[in-house]
Amino acid sequence: MSKLPRSVMILFGAFGLCAAPLIATPVFQASAATALTAADTDKDGTIDLNEAKAAASKEFDKLDKDKDGTIDLKEAAHHISKANFNAANPDNDKTLSKDEYLALVTKLFQAADKENDGTIDSKELHSKAGIELDRAIR
Repeated sequence: MSKLPRSVMILFGAFGLCAAPLIATPVFQASAATALTAADTDKDGTIDLNEAKAAASKEFDKLDKDKDGTIDLKEAAHHISKANFNAANPDNDKTLSKDEYLALVTKLFQAADKENDGTIDSKELHSKAGIELDRAIR
């Protein structure tokens, strides 16, 4: 079996890098749509702060594996960044209470609400702050 020339291998590699965003974008769009549908309890096509906090409260309860009323960074992994965890932890006790977690969700919601209309639509959910909010509520 013959080897492909280096130039052909580079071409295939470049194609892969160019195609990756095209493949990943529909996956994220489906994920964001799922998040919107799951949290949108009144089925109006948007998430308001109360819906976001209700979804976050349920998520917090799932993350609190040891049921001690707090989550540490390990329990919060994949849901909030270390920077957001530290920012939401004003008492520096290395854990977040549910109130601290919900305060973070409120902050993320306000950052994602670019239209300042009190709701997050699918476009806003695709913003950087919207993605962080999405991670925190599901």
